[in-house]
Amino acid sequence: MSRLAVVCGGSRGIGRAACRLLAQRGCRLAVISRHQDAARATVASLHGANHVAFSCDVSIEQEVHKTFETIQKTCGNISYLVNAAGINRDALLMRMKPEDMMDLLHTNLLGTMLTCRAALRRMLHSQGAAIVNIGSVVGLKGNIGQCVYSASKAGLEGFTRSLAKEVASRNIRVNLLAPGKVQHPLFLSPLQWIFFIFLFFYQVSFFFFICLASHLCRFYTYGHDRRAEGGCSGAVHSSEKIW
Repeated sequence: MSRLAVVCGGSRGIGRAACRLLAQRGCRLAVISRHQDAARATVASLHGANHVAFSCDVSIEQEVHKTFETIQKTCGNISYLVNAAGINRDALLMRMKPEDMMDLLHTNLLGTMLTCRAALRRMLHSQGAAIVNIGSVVGLKGNIGQCVYSASKAGLEGFTRSLAKEVASRNIRVNLLAPGKVQHPLFLSPLQWIFFIFLFFYQVSFFFFICLASHLCRFYTYGHDRRAEGGCSGAVHSSEKIW
């Protein structure tokens, strides 16, 4: 049976591109989204069969636990986990509402922690298992009006590096992708929608083919951050091994 990949936030943007890439590589997909209909739409667009859609808010522990229990029972052991679920609410720190701060941290940071914890128990029996967390160049460099978003993504880097050390002895690889800004409906004005489909596949699928495939094709790297930032930081970076 083909390997099972779980993609959180798989109904749009980077997560949807990851689903398509993994399906093309022969994986079975469990697509997780807050909205069941959106997850089903992604499943319907994927190559191959035996893909399933799930509705889950990754910031809620009970929902995460229930969803991964269902995945285990209906789909089997998990080989790959991609954490692409995230939200963005830009505002200067002095103007940001506390509830928005909590939503950002709970979804972008705590949500990834919860899904990794839930998935790890089910990855121990899979050879060559891997986790890819989606960060952001903003988490590495900061940006005006994105203090909390930047903190949530910076936290992912420390979490990923530490988790990689914890599970390396079990041959589970954990890595971080830190893309720059990609074209996404959240960032587009109405006049830019006509260009969205072309820019989406160029900017998202291209770096995912290079970076995500390198993580899932049995290249033994642990705790790296791979930056696909398009020059956002004004420098060329190389990933540093920590294991």
